[in-house]
Amino acid sequence: MVSTKRAYNWYISLVASSCMVLCGYDASVFNAVQGSKNWIAYFNKPDSQTIGAINTAYTVGAVVAGFFFGGPLADHFGRRMGMVVGSVLVVIATFMQAFSPRGNIGCFIGGRVLIGLGQGVALTAGPIYIGELSPPEIRGEVMSFWQMFYSVGSFIAYWVNYACSKNVPTLGEWDWKMVVMFQLLVPIIILAQIFFIPETPRWYIQRGNRIEDARQSLQRVRDTDQEVEDELLGIYEAVRFEKEAISSNYSALWKDASVRKRMYIALILNAGQQITGQGTLNSYSTIIYKKVFKSSSQIALINALNATFGIIFTLNATWTVDRFGRKFLFIVGGIGMAICMVIAATVETQTPSADGAKTTSVGIAIVFIMFLFAFFYKPSWGATTWIFTSEIFSMNVRAQAVGMCSQTQNVANSIVQQFFPTFLDNCGFYAFYMFAGINALLAAFVWMWVPETKKVSLEKMDTLFGGTNHVEKGAEIVGTVNSHHMTLKSVQLDDGGKGISTNMTRA
Repeated sequence: MVSTKRAYNWYISLVASSCMVLCGYDASVFNAVQGSKNWIAYFNKPDSQTIGAINTAYTVGAVVAGFFFGGPLADHFGRRMGMVVGSVLVVIATFMQAFSPRGNIGCFIGGRVLIGLGQGVALTAGPIYIGELSPPEIRGEVMSFWQMFYSVGSFIAYWVNYACSKNVPTLGEWDWKMVVMFQLLVPIIILAQIFFIPETPRWYIQRGNRIEDARQSLQRVRDTDQEVEDELLGIYEAVRFEKEAISSNYSALWKDASVRKRMYIALILNAGQQITGQGTLNSYSTIIYKKVFKSSSQIALINALNATFGIIFTLNATWTVDRFGRKFLFIVGGIGMAICMVIAATVETQTPSADGAKTTSVGIAIVFIMFLFAFFYKPSWGATTWIFTSEIFSMNVRAQAVGMCSQTQNVANSIVQQFFPTFLDNCGFYAFYMFAGINALLAAFVWMWVPETKKVSLEKMDTLFGGTNHVEKGAEIVGTVNSHHMTLKSVQLDDGGKGISTNMTRA
């Protein structure tokens, strides 16, 4: 039976995971509104290059925030504050998009940039928060909900869009404005709960050496006092070593060979997540399906069903990621996605069209293959990329590294999104053969270069990648004899990490 504290650990993790709903909703909302004739007319029939620019505007904002603002904000003001700032920016941007003056595509694009900034900040703080409060034995399981909440965002966006598409005569221009406005729902929920959940113990110790605050935070999510004291001492020892021996600025990401190796791997995995083809499907499935189906409401229904099944598919990560491991899911997912892309491209390009659309049977076959693609993607390159990225970095560089690596998704996505509409116009479904090749290469990369990280504690992750064990080195500095049977009673530590005074007693 799940204990009360373990249930509470799940609750606070789900609050943080709600940040991913923001991303999933926004990644889907523009895809959804592209099918609205009222939206097209409202902004004077934007061409394919403008459509690409609207998508790119969001990713530019997210990249800037993730690379330069998200990490420092989460480090200096806390993981919770990062989620707050991101949510507030999303609220402001939602009003900018929904109430852009008629024909003023610039205002709409400005809202997309601002919403990207908000999500870049929130998506840096959220996974760090979950990773730092989840116990190692269920960290992968808990983090799998991070990606599942992306699917929840898509689910809300596409079903709201489907409902609006069935009532266009009644709603008029509100058929797309309503879809945009529903984005207010989740940031308001986050803001209503964020100050009732604890800050992470690692942040308390890193910023101001607030040992008692860190202890109280852990006491809310760990079952026994011994668990609290063991973890608290391990965190303290790691942070102490990092303060004395390692830089905490951006240069630290490249100076240490172990951290540098993790950066290279995480950057490739995060970029790979977006060039599997899933990012393109999220943004352009409406115009992709227009090559197969004629009915806008039918396409809206397919998108909504895809988002619904995406939630179910992502849940597969909750029971597989800590059982079979991260590496297994990456490889199986990459191979499965490659096969799906080959089949989809072959079916569409090698079958006849009638009146500009495929036959019903061909259309159903393509939709089935796209759903099967999501079945492979969601628990693997969808969920596992976030899990792996949030857990592999040491405390001194975690916020900066997670912010930069996660926003590499948007760097890769912005490149693909900018040229894909033109690529699709010129090459049709032959473009999917490119994604098949990419997915096969990603699976090979993981097999050769990515180590397994399941059930490894955050403080011991450095050793796995060939680096120094920060806990052991910190224990040497502190003078701890047996860190698993000690209680951290009192510590004084100045800003420079010098002049420590400790009182260690056996538990």
